[in-house]
Amino acid sequence: MTEKEQKQDEFLKKLFSEYKPIKDNLIQILNEVQEHYGYVPMDVQKDISEFLSIPMAEIYGVVTFYSRFSLKPKGKYNISVCLGTACFVKGSQKIMDRLLERLQIQPGETTADGMFSIEETRCVGACGLAPVFTVNGEVYGKATVQKLDQVLDELMKQ
Repeated sequence: MTEKEQKQDEFLKKLFSEYKPIKDNLIQILNEVQEHYGYVPMDVQKDISEFLSIPMAEIYGVVTFYSRFSLKPKGKYNISVCLGTACFVKGSQKIMDRLLERLQIQPGETTADGMFSIEETRCVGACGLAPVFTVNGEVYGKATVQKLDQVLDELMKQ
């Protein structure tokens, strides 16, 4: 067993010891897995399926239904640009275009170095601050292309 597999095994043993093996615990278990790994790996879905005695297809359906969950690892810095109506009208597409240009990846992708991921969102609940983008959940309101460049420059220095 590799060190990675051993750590995964230890995490899952601890996680499964905290929950009863009933279907009602699926979302909370997935939340903890997402938080721990940054995504929900397929082999972990299999382990959850066995623990809860529910089909893999059902787990996959839940993971793909909720935007909170991801099937692929996200970057150290997960950047979301709101393209909802209020943000779009105020220019969020220009922010998204600049982000795509700077990072050279598409929404749903992660840079090769694992540093950045891009997501499109439809609303983050901050319409009064439109346009909005977030970095790891931190909201940047009344955003501009210049503000995005400033934030990216700071993150790239770290």
